[in-house]
Amino acid sequence: MKKLVAFTFMASFILSAFGCGNKQKTEGAESGKETTGKVLVAYFSATGTTAAAAKTVAEATEGDLFEIQPVKAYSDADLNWNDKRSRSTVEMKDKKARPEVASKVEDMNQYDIIFLGYPIWWYTAPRIINTFLEQYDLSGKRVILFATSGGSGFENSLTDLQPSAPGAKMEEGRLLNGAPSLEEVKAWTDGCF
Repeated sequence: MKKLVAFTFMASFILSAFGCGNKQKTEGAESGKETTGKVLVAYFSATGTTAAAAKTVAEATEGDLFEIQPVKAYSDADLNWNDKRSRSTVEMKDKKARPEVASKVEDMNQYDIIFLGYPIWWYTAPRIINTFLEQYDLSGKRVILFATSGGSGFENSLTDLQPSAPGAKMEEGRLLNGAPSLEEVKAWTDGCF
């Protein structure tokens, strides 16, 4: 019981200590005028964990939800990080890998703020996130990262993703592990506006 209480406390601390409402890592375009324009919540989820977090973020922000889907879905074998020949391992070893996405956001210009979610793979974002970003001109838009992880943090995500979205103001947001409540996520996202 003590471990559960300690874990819950730490999860709440992590959710409240970092992100939009507090000092954080930011790269890219200068913040300039803050905007409260239309919100997109785009996410990639290989197992469903990040999808659940993204749905909560979309509800909290009243944003539109968009799933980044690969043309070829990842199988369990593809996701086996212990196999050096698995699809995900091969992609993550090649910084130039760009897995093809199945569809695009129809009118990206209508969005000012993009919450971008993904699972952490090898201490960074999966390469399909780079593919997604490189499809659009995101100049002047805020891109706020959120992620799910089995144990690591954002690590290299911000620096690995920024070159794929030149001119965007990219922000390290939150790890949304352990199914945070709508109220917890809303407290975080409200600090982003």
